[in-house]
This record gives sequence, structure tokens and C-alpha cells, in this order.
Amino acid sequence: MKIAEVSKRYGVSTDTLRYYERIGLLRHVPRNKSGIRDYDEASCNAVEFVKCMRDAGMSIESLVEYMELLEQGDETTAARKELLLRQGDEIRERIAGLERALARLEYKIEHYDEVMTATERTLRAGE
Repeated sequence: MKIAEVSKRYGVSTDTLRYYERIGLLRHVPRNKSGIRDYDEASCNAVEFVKCMRDAGMSIESLVEYMELLEQGDETTAARKELLLRQGDEIRERIAGLERALARLEYKIEHYDEVMTATERTLRAGE
């Protein structure tokens, strides 16, 4: 699959895909005889994983570390798991913060509903 197709499929710009390859997030992307990238299933799976982790807020540095560990093989399984566990903790913290923000927002909306209702009653009473 050509880079433009991968870009469209995963919603990642071609520049970003090239950058990810350059910094080691996407390793071993096959090329055809002309030197043009020809993403195979494994490369597409890597793109999907990197995109998912970036969408989840994982830093480029952590992703590079993860991919380096992955490249080293099974002896790094525990380290990779620990890295993903830390990422999960960070996501849970962000979710908790968003839930607090949502609760505050809903409180303010309810407050304005009450203010608007009281204002309407006042206006009707003065007619």
C-alpha cells in the first residue's frame, strides 16, 4: 500500500508518516524496487498502533522507547508492559480531570437554567 493510501486510511499526513519513520516509530517499512514505500500488513498495524497511542496522549519519546524495546524482542516484555501501564494511569488521570470539568460545566448550566427561569417569572409577573 502506498503512503498516500496509508495516510488516507489512518488519517495521518504523509509528512507525519515520513517523520515517524525517520525517528524510529515506524521501522522496516518495505520499499519497492524504485525505493517507494510499500506498506505491508505489519507496517499498517504499526501505523494504527502509533496513531492510537498518540491519540491517547502518549508522547513521541515514550513511543520511540516502546518501539526500541519491541525491536529488542521478548526479553523486554515486562518493560513494554510497564510503559503501557504508566500510559494507562495517565489516561485515567486525564479522564478523571475531564469528569471533574464536566461536572462543573453541568453545574454552571443548571445554575443558568435556574437564573433564566427566575428572570422569566419576574418578567411575566411584571406584565
